Amino acid sequence: MFQPGGEASIWMIQARHGITIGGTCVSSLFTLYSSLLSPSNRLFIDSPSTSHYIRTCPAPVFRLHFELMNIAVFASGRGSNFQAILNAIDHGVLPARVTLVVSNKAEAGALEIARSRNIPAAHISQQAFPAEDSYVAQLLELLVKHEADIIALAGYLKRIPSAVVGKFRNRILNVHPALLPAFGGAGMYGMHVHQAVIQSGVKVSGATVHVVDEEYDRGPIVLQKTVEVVQSDTPESLASKVLKVEHEIYPLALKAFAEGRVNIEGRRIWIQP
Repeated sequence: MFQPGGEASIWMIQARHGITIGGTCVSSLFTLYSSLLSPSNRLFIDSPSTSHYIRTCPAPVFRLHFELMNIAVFASGRGSNFQAILNAIDHGVLPARVTLVVSNKAEAGALEIARSRNIPAAHISQQAFPAEDSYVAQLLELLVKHEADIIALAGYLKRIPSAVVGKFRNRILNVHPALLPAFGGAGMYGMHVHQAVIQSGVKVSGATVHVVDEEYDRGPIVLQKTVEVVQSDTPESLASKVLKVEHEIYPLALKAFAEGRVNIEGRRIWIQP
C-alpha cells in the first residue's frame, strides 16, 4: 500500500515508446523513484542510488508500473471537485487513483460520475444504521476493502465520525469555499458562505484545502488561493469564481501528499518544493 510522506513517490505511466538507458533500448518494467515526465517526452530518474537521464526511442508498447496513492472521495452533490480530481489524474498531474466514492445522498451526481468510470460507489446514510458504531464500522470496512490511503471530502455535507478521523489522522482533506479560519464552522457551506463573505465587506475571498479533524473547518491549512470580491459580486458570481480556484488547488494539495512533500507540525503545514 502507498505510504504518504515516504521518501520516494512512485506512480504508473503508460507510453508507446521504448526508453534508452546507457545506449540500450529497452521495453520492460521499471521502478522509477521521484520521476517526472518532461514536456520533451524524456524521463529523469533520481533515486538514492542512481541518477539517469533517459531519452525515448522507438519500441513496442511498454508499461511502467508504480504504486499510486489510493483516494476515497466523499461527496454529497454533483461532484465537480471529484471531477477535477479525475481530470488531474487523467492528465498525469496527480499520481493517484480513486478507488472508492461514498455519498450520503443516493441521487448525488458524484455517484453517477463514479459509476460511469467503473469506480466503486456507495450510498451510505447514517440514518439507515441503528447506532453510530455500526455506521462507522461500515465506513471503515469499505475504506479498508478499497485500500484507501487518503480521504478527499468533495462537497461532503456530513461530519466525519471521530473514529474515522482517528484511523485516518492527517489523511483526510477537505476543500472549503472561503479563506479559513474566516467563514467556516457549522452552517458555513455552499451559498451561505458567499452570502456571509459579501455581507462582511471583505475585499478578498478564496478557497482553502485543509486537513480534517474533529471540528468543522478547524484542521491545519494545506493550501489557499484568493479571488477578488468586487462591488458587483453576488453570492452566485462569487461562488463561480471560488469554485474555479477549488478545482485548481485541490488536486495540487493531493499531489503534494501523493509525492510525500507535506510536513505537518501541530497546526502548521509546509509543502516542500
